[in-house]
Formats: sequence, C-alpha cells, structure tokens
Amino acid sequence: MGWLFVLPNLVGFVCFTLVPLLAGIGIAFTDWNVVSGLSGITFVGFANFTSLLADPQFWAALGRTLLYAGLGVPLTMLGGLVLALLLNGPVFGRSVLRLVFFFPHIVNSIALGFVWLLLLHPTSGVVNLGLQAVGISDPPGWLVSQQTALITIILITSWAGMGFHCVIFLSALQGIPTELHEAAQLDGANRWQRFWTVTWRGLMPTTTFLAITSTIGHSQGFGLIAFLTAGGPGDSSTTLSYFMYQHGFQYYQFGYAAAVGLLSALGTLALTAFFWWFQKGRGLYT
Repeated sequence: MGWLFVLPNLVGFVCFTLVPLLAGIGIAFTDWNVVSGLSGITFVGFANFTSLLADPQFWAALGRTLLYAGLGVPLTMLGGLVLALLLNGPVFGRSVLRLVFFFPHIVNSIALGFVWLLLLHPTSGVVNLGLQAVGISDPPGWLVSQQTALITIILITSWAGMGFHCVIFLSALQGIPTELHEAAQLDGANRWQRFWTVTWRGLMPTTTFLAITSTIGHSQGFGLIAFLTAGGPGDSSTTLSYFMYQHGFQYYQFGYAAAVGLLSALGTLALTAFFWWFQKGRGLYT
C-alpha cells in the first residue's frame, strides 16, 4: 500500500529526473551531435573534460558565473533580510507589502525581462531619460554595453529574488521567541548585540537554506540572460549555463555541453557542502 502511494511521484522522479541525470553523466564521456541519432554516440572517455580545461572560453564563462553568483547571492539575501526586518515590526499594510515584494518572484522571467528591456532602453528608456533629466548627459548602456551588461543582469535578478527571501526571512524572524530578545535587553545588550546574538543566530538555518538554493539558482541562471542579452554583447554575459546551451543547442556538441553541466553540478555540490559545514554549531539551537 505504501508503494502505491509513492508510485506516482516515484515514476515522475525516475522518468524526468533520475534517467536524464544518468543520461547526462553518460553523454559527458561521449562525442555526440544528436543529429546522427543514438548510433552516432562515440565514447571518448575524459576527452571532453581535458578540452574544457584547455578552453579559455570555458574559464571566462566560469569567472562570469562566479561573479554572477558571488554578487547576486549576497545582494539578494541582504535585500531580502533588510525588507524582512522592516516588515517584522508593526507596519501598516504588512500583508499587502509582503505580496508586492513577493510578486516579481512568481512572474514569468520573460515578462520581467521585457519590462526591464523597456525601462533600460539606451535612448528611450525611463531610466536613462531620468538620468538625463538630472544632468547625466551620457548615461550607461546597461544591457548593450560589455562593461555593464552582466552587472545589470545581476541587479535585475537580485531585485526579482528579494521578495522570496523576504518572505522566508520574515517567517523565520517571527519564529524566534521574543523572550530571548527581552532577556538580552535586560542583560544590557544594545540593538546590534541583540541582532548578532539572538536574531542572526536564530536565522542561521534559514540563511543556510537560502544561500544553498540561491547559489543553485544562480548557477542555473539562463532565462533572463538568454532573453535580455543572449550572452552578449560579445560574450560579456555568457555564464556557464548559457555556455552549455550554446555548445549543446547551437553547435550540437552535446558531449561537451554535458561535461560543462557535470562540472557545474559538482562545483555547486561542493559549495552546498561548504555552506552546510559552515553553519553547523552556529545556530541558536545548536
């Protein structure tokens, strides 16, 4: 009876997660252009990985991915935490504000990208027109400049994710016993000391969860990059996910693309293990 209850989810997991995962790992050790069919699969061992390690474009994409996640994850989490702290008190319309902040997270990424594409248009966008109105005669090119394209995408992604982080942080804040804050205040702790010893330690499990999920999300970031810049201008916003897409679906180098995906997954797994190790013993209840 138990197996019957889990069977629908188990079948879905096997068909849409486990089999593609194992297939992707296997394809990473082959040379396959998919056009030739299954008969065209040629086992090449670690050739794809050795080629990757010698590919300067791969290392450049890896550097952009580290920048994309290294700036985007902290910025998203910090913005969500600040919003949560502001909404944790007696704020008028807190439920409505929570919905407003969360709304960008549930909107289709292409719809978000289209709105920002209009706002950041270099000549007729509201942002640059506003900058020109206050005296900035040469506003940034935002998405059409190699110097600003990736940073702009990081800011857009962080803005879109802050609402989700805010809701999760707010739930965790409301779960911290008020008695702990009162006891710390009676002991003479100031606001910063109460935040560091009570609030932050109480948020440690939630912070770890958000850091892990946000890192995974940024390592898989593709939709906004593909829609807003298509990895450009040049290759200035080509991260590993878009690099993998290019080699798989534009150059038909599926073995090479699968090798990129496998290395990316292993790197994300290592970061996840580090986050999990770092938070052990640092929480409020450990």
